[in-house]
Amino acid sequence: MTIAPADALQVHLETMLGPAATFREGQREAIEAVVRDGSRTLVVQRTGWGKSLVYWIATRVRRDQGHGPTLIVSPLLSLMRNQIDAADRLGLRAVTINSANRDDWAAIEADLAADRIDVLFVSAQRFANEDFAGRLLPTIQRTIGMFVVDEAHCISDWGHEFVPDYRRIGRLLPALGTAVPVLGTTATANDRVVEDVAKQLGDDVALIRGPLARDTLHLDAIPLRDQAERLAWLAEHLPGMPGAGIVYCLTVADTQRVSGWLQGRGIDARPYSADIAPEEREALEGDLLANRLKALVATVALGMGFDKPDLGFVVHYQRPPSPIAYYQQVGRAGRAVERAYGILLSGREDDAIAEYFMATAFPPAARMKDILAALEKVGSATIRGLQAQVNLPYGQIEKALKLLEVDGAVSRERGRFVRTARPWEQDEAWVAAVLEARRRELASMQAYVDTTGCRMEFLGRLLNDPSTAPCGHCANDGGVRWPRSVDPGLVQEAIAFLRRDVRGIEPRRQWPDATRIPKPNEMGRALCMLGDPGWGRDVARGRSTEGAAGAVGAGGFAGAGGFEDHLVGAATEVIRGRWRPSPAPEWVTCVPSASRPGLIEAFAERLASALALPFVPCVASSAGGPAQAQMANSAQQAANARRRLTIVASGVRSGPVLLVDDIVDSRWTLTVAGALLREHGSGPVLPFALAVAVPRGE
Repeated sequence: MTIAPADALQVHLETMLGPAATFREGQREAIEAVVRDGSRTLVVQRTGWGKSLVYWIATRVRRDQGHGPTLIVSPLLSLMRNQIDAADRLGLRAVTINSANRDDWAAIEADLAADRIDVLFVSAQRFANEDFAGRLLPTIQRTIGMFVVDEAHCISDWGHEFVPDYRRIGRLLPALGTAVPVLGTTATANDRVVEDVAKQLGDDVALIRGPLARDTLHLDAIPLRDQAERLAWLAEHLPGMPGAGIVYCLTVADTQRVSGWLQGRGIDARPYSADIAPEEREALEGDLLANRLKALVATVALGMGFDKPDLGFVVHYQRPPSPIAYYQQVGRAGRAVERAYGILLSGREDDAIAEYFMATAFPPAARMKDILAALEKVGSATIRGLQAQVNLPYGQIEKALKLLEVDGAVSRERGRFVRTARPWEQDEAWVAAVLEARRRELASMQAYVDTTGCRMEFLGRLLNDPSTAPCGHCANDGGVRWPRSVDPGLVQEAIAFLRRDVRGIEPRRQWPDATRIPKPNEMGRALCMLGDPGWGRDVARGRSTEGAAGAVGAGGFAGAGGFEDHLVGAATEVIRGRWRPSPAPEWVTCVPSASRPGLIEAFAERLASALALPFVPCVASSAGGPAQAQMANSAQQAANARRRLTIVASGVRSGPVLLVDDIVDSRWTLTVAGALLREHGSGPVLPFALAVAVPRGE
């Protein structure tokens, strides 16, 4: 018996979800738009609606009709793994090509040529890979049966998570021809983003858009003063939340800090970020899916497409920078449970982190022209090769090259970048407009925290949901209102935890040109994170202009400015009690600051006295020239430190030395100072800093 197309869709749905499963409003319409009409379609539906179901069933139908495999562009490996498991239910063979499975590429290429693959997942970054673009992509383009852009808001310049590599998709689409259906899916798009994405997908794009609100998701937002209060709040209330969930943080360091605190309180929470090895991330996802832990404390690396229907809560440790990002993340919760909670905590560092991300969103046009000039001069270069000539961080140079490559001003040849003949000018009006849009988004998230009206309705208005209305169950609309106060005793315990949260200073073992450092520093320690409510605020206060002025020449200085005596005591306790470096230091020196004369010397001298060790000021720092903080990458930082630092050779002693600085950021100042001390006859160098600069990003 031949199954009619409409019945075939129902059969496939029940194969995926079980007998008597029914389509949600808009799902059948979206599948038919792709399968029957072959149109270019953009689906904007709430998280958990089932957007992936649309392209799985559409793929099954088109494969049964004899069409080629589906190519899905997806931004995250976690999303790909999650979706590949779902493909099995329809008998689809789905594979992925990524940097972690290069050894499988040849077999995948052979299987594609033999039509043994139904779905191929790739990231947009693959289109920039020479091997992929040169060998695999032509095969895929000839045989592709459907093209899917998952999380399509990444295409848009106006989307907060805009990825430059997604621009390459716009160039690929015309080559597919009109016979290949194109489907874009997203849950997070306001009107401006929808319009931009639809324009890039092609002409006459069918838009299928539904309401964003979910009855099972109960929202609340709680402003708290600082990290200590937020840590205390989590320890007090996370155990009472239903099931397992996610705690989102803005930085990798905070995922480690928050999970460490929760584990110390008997709560099974694990850190998750892009810094963790892929196999470990996959194991952590599996533990969360199986409810073997209470929470993953994650950056946005655990985000788009991660599907755990019974996720009981999503708590944000800091305020996200946009309503699009927030809805994307909070929407992980409450998909198949009667009640789940989305709680946004916010504190004093939120805006600073968001401003940093905005400041680094686009490399300055002047630096991009420096890159072009450098390429014109040397002919071709790698990213590391450009670091010595352009004062931008590695990631910013990489981002600039992607933008320049997409604009046609740069090409890539055998792993090296080459300047093309195409002229290039930054579209400053476009950059300014994008940044202004992001500032408005940042302000709208603060307004979301402050609103006294329905939170789901407020969020819906920010995302231009035409059907938004009071939800009747958020904290401001008759639902559970979580406590705004925290246990003072827990806050003090959190402060004590932060004060014990000593940071390691990993030694650098190579110079920026990859040559080995003959005698690298030993593993060092830093007392705290700058500005945190443990010791970090005291360090920040001591580094103020008033503190520096009061410290000049003050060998026994204690408290009228500069670093106060209790920091000497805290540092002494760390060095003697918890660190206990081996070999033990026999003398103390420091890296003096040219901008704050006497400040670090005064602290190091008092620390040496507390440790009963001699203080020998044998490192000198020259004034003039750019400050180290102005140097943006390893090549620039190492070169600048070499220019600024010298050794008073007669003062160097032969035993192990404690090398003291106030702030450690790139580690190049301590690395260069340590190398100079070893060259002049010192023993092993043990770095110690009062604080680590606040890390940025995942």
